[in-house]
Parts: sequence; structure tokens; C-alpha cells
Amino acid sequence: MIGIVDYRMGNLLSVFNAVEMCGEDAIICETPGMLADVDRVILPGVGAFGDMMENLKKFGYLSALEEAVFNDRKPFLGICLGMQALARSSGEHGSHKGLGWIDAEIVRLDPEDKSLRIPHVGWNDLIYRKESPLFAGLPGSPDFYFVHSFFMKCANEEDMDAYCEYGGKVTAAVRKDNIFATQFHPEKSQEYGLRILENFLEWEPEI
Repeated sequence: MIGIVDYRMGNLLSVFNAVEMCGEDAIICETPGMLADVDRVILPGVGAFGDMMENLKKFGYLSALEEAVFNDRKPFLGICLGMQALARSSGEHGSHKGLGWIDAEIVRLDPEDKSLRIPHVGWNDLIYRKESPLFAGLPGSPDFYFVHSFFMKCANEEDMDAYCEYGGKVTAAVRKDNIFATQFHPEKSQEYGLRILENFLEWEPEI
């Protein structure tokens, strides 16, 4: 059973439908306690970093997520804002503390080519930084759908699985132990996105 965290933000239904299309049962976890009964956890996200962290705290998910990911070692997938939440901090609309699972900070996109618009919206090619089981079955430079104005700047590049180019290198996917996350939206990325989800659902992290 795949648990999708409902912290009253995010594109829950599209992620739920995508998981079901991959042949797995999914459940919307409306309370923190429901995370104890699932095998894998997905944290989707659309909106502002500060609002997300406030809601995760308000609805009691912080300790439940820590329990699921670090004590129970359940495979975890963060999507878009759900990836950014893993960082130590974000400078979006002030200064906000993140989960701190990845040694990184969230910074605003500042492309060298000033003709590139912010937010970064649309399809962009993925560039692999290292081999990853989450990219199994994908061609070289597959394209995925992005919607964001901020991105994760990793302190340790070893945490980065892939990036894209948008006036400079932009972190597109990170992986550490049983944690995987994407800046792009697999649930909106058609065939390649479903393949990423299928790989996550089959992934057995070495930890």
C-alpha cells in the first residue's frame, strides 16, 4: 500500500491516479497515524515552502514522517515542493526551516539567460549525473514536466541523481538512502513519469 501525505496542499488526486495506473493500491493519508500502515510514502507538493512546512507541523506529520522514513526505513518519494521540503532551509518569501533530510538550501532560479522566464514551466530534458535504479528503462535525456520558481542547491553533489539546464544547472532529482525526490512532476510526465513511479514502487534501497 502506497501512502500519499495529505497536509491540505498538493496535487493529491493526480498522484493517486498515477500510482493506481502503475497497478499499485494507494491511500490518501489524512492523518499522521495512517503512515504506520503503508509500505511506501509519497509527499507531493504545490504551493509555497513556508505554507507547506507550517501545515506539516500543524497537522502533526513531522514526527510521523521521521518515524516512517528513518525508523521504519520505508521508501520515500518527494515531488516538486515535496522535494524542496527535504532541504535544510528555503529563502522563498522569507527564511524557513525545512526537514533537513538533504544537506541543501532552496534558492530562487536565476538563469544566466535573462530571456528565460520565471517560473520554469514546461518540458525539459533530464541529464543524468549518476546511474540510478529509479531511471531504469528510460532513454538518454528523457523529458519531464516542471513547474517551479525555486530549486534545491545541494551542498553535496553526490546527493544529486539528475539535473536539467535552465540558464544553468538545476537539480532535478536527489537520492539518499531510502529517500528519492524529483523537482519535476512524474504524475504529469506521461510515459516517462509513470516509469519513474513504477521504478519507485519496485525500489529496494540499500541502506
